[in-house]
Amino acid sequence: MSGAALGIEIVVVFFLALFLLHRYGDFKKQQRMVLFGTLLAWYLCFLIVFILPLDVSTTIYNQCKIDQKQKSVSTLAPSPANHTTANVTTAPTKSVPTPCYKPWSYIPDGIMPVFWRVVYWTSQCLTWLLLPFMQSYARSGGFSITGKIKTALIENAIYYGTYLLIFGSLLIYVAVHPAWHLSWYELQTIGITAANTWGLFLLVLLLGYGLVEIPRSYWNASRHGHLLIKTYFKASKLMTEKADAEENLEDVMEEVRKISESIKYNHPLRKYVDTILRKCPVEYQEKMGRNMDDYEDFDDKQNTYPSEKSLAKLHKQVIYAVQRHNRTRVQWQMLLQQAIHEDVAKNETSLTHQFVHSFPSFEPAGWFTRFVYTPTVGLTEWYWECLLKRWFYRLLSVTLTLFSVAVVWSECTFFSTRPVLSLFAVFIQLAEKDYNYLYIEMACFITIFFLCTCVYSTVFRIRVFNYYYFASHHQTDAYSLQFSGMLFCRLTPPLCLNFLGLIHMDSAISHQQKEQTAYTSIMGSMRVLSFIANGFYIYYPMLIVILCIATYFSLGTRCLNLLGFQQFMGDNEMTSDLIDEGKELIRREKRKRQRIEDGENRRREWKERYGNQREDYSSRNRSVHELKETSYSDAVAPSNNRQAKYSRSGNRTERDCIELLQDAEPLDFNGDSL
Repeated sequence: MSGAALGIEIVVVFFLALFLLHRYGDFKKQQRMVLFGTLLAWYLCFLIVFILPLDVSTTIYNQCKIDQKQKSVSTLAPSPANHTTANVTTAPTKSVPTPCYKPWSYIPDGIMPVFWRVVYWTSQCLTWLLLPFMQSYARSGGFSITGKIKTALIENAIYYGTYLLIFGSLLIYVAVHPAWHLSWYELQTIGITAANTWGLFLLVLLLGYGLVEIPRSYWNASRHGHLLIKTYFKASKLMTEKADAEENLEDVMEEVRKISESIKYNHPLRKYVDTILRKCPVEYQEKMGRNMDDYEDFDDKQNTYPSEKSLAKLHKQVIYAVQRHNRTRVQWQMLLQQAIHEDVAKNETSLTHQFVHSFPSFEPAGWFTRFVYTPTVGLTEWYWECLLKRWFYRLLSVTLTLFSVAVVWSECTFFSTRPVLSLFAVFIQLAEKDYNYLYIEMACFITIFFLCTCVYSTVFRIRVFNYYYFASHHQTDAYSLQFSGMLFCRLTPPLCLNFLGLIHMDSAISHQQKEQTAYTSIMGSMRVLSFIANGFYIYYPMLIVILCIATYFSLGTRCLNLLGFQQFMGDNEMTSDLIDEGKELIRREKRKRQRIEDGENRRREWKERYGNQREDYSSRNRSVHELKETSYSDAVAPSNNRQAKYSRSGNRTERDCIELLQDAEPLDFNGDSL
């Protein structure tokens, strides 16, 4: 099993990162470099999380071997009493040292340091160099690779120049200062420490929010009434955003139409206009194509044409407007499916124990839904939605709350080594005495996975207006995907160092002479900057208590609400108005869907009832038409032909049936259509 666990986890983590990228990104429409950069950033960060428990168990085994050698050397050394008593000869005592059991996932020496160096420095190059450049490249409205690269370099010149200026100033200060003679290794350690300090500053903010919000979200998920009114609130806000996105798209498409009509087919800028048109929705492309007069030549004396720079700006606006419109449309469809919370209240009193949906699902049914999660087979939907789900979420919320309390306590006490106050350090040391490596790895993995869940879920929930927005069902834009990759690469290394400090495996913080993990070996010695290792890294995580209290009382939500950003608050008048508005919107959508469904049922019923009569009527029309052509060619009876031409066969009932089948469904009337 030597190295097999490492290989298995490398493969599993890759498919996990690929699955998440498929859920949020769009493999068909987004650029390959954007998808590759995001996938690589996520993959490297997940690797650190999954491989670090193996590094901990291997380090504990190496520490056991070192202790065993020291004990064997101390027992073989002669005691001072043997030198004073020359006449008495005593045989040296031999004590059998405690054997060290090799872990099942032991990784041979020399593999982990190289592995961590490749993973760490690749992720740092991504987050500080490549991903910022790729963000500007993907967001650029240029029409060629050279134009996009030029735009990305200009936008990142200030970003890169600021870091180079700060680093150069510090380097000159160190070189001129007579008391400091730093080597390349120490300069590398200072750079790593600076990056980890920046990451730790943001890590505590995100972790303090996630430790409270995640358990509370699962507790609220067990309350169907709370979920329903929150769905109404989201519907009201999303409808406003959806209307804004549609209006923005209309304005941009109107500008594209004007430019498309002014720049004719033989103009040098026409190829750029065609590129913009390909990014527009299909219905707008068809509408603009019908109004094109390609036979007209352009005349430089009569018309003023836009520049290539203005077309690139318009191209960027089209990409943003179309992506935002598609995102709000899909989110609206998914939000309507959350009316299942209202269906739960209706189905709780069902005697047949079969869950009845008001409307069919928007998403296609998967294999689990088709074969297991059905109304009649296996774990039925009624038992899960009406009975088990509520208690499962409550139990999960209580468990996560206990984990959050343990994390907050350990963050405030992990610097104390005698006595050991950190709960995670106590659990690891108890398992270390019995060499229970499987328990050590599982405890480390669960702990670090919980910390990453609190931090990463907060990254997914952050929304900076429409500039950075994560949306599922392939609706996340390229900029947000790459921004999340940058945050993951900057947050994961300090998170892992913080975890090693919680279990007392980082000697720079715990000040214990123990074997270092291979992960801390690439970080260098934090003692080069003692004021950070002994000050900031120890006392700053204590602020997590204040952040948890602020999140529990929703102070951030209340501040945003005061600033004019509507947030969900149960005791607010504006929230109540938005809930009533969202309830009316969902009811209107349900009535519309009900009418469409009734119309489809009527069509199906009339088709089954009068389908044969319609076929007979069509065959008679074809025969009459053939007869008319034959009689016309022979020119036998013009008067009879004229009568056959304008006569209508069939009675009135059949004609009414045919007209009913051919009529379209009437539009839904509401006040907004005026």
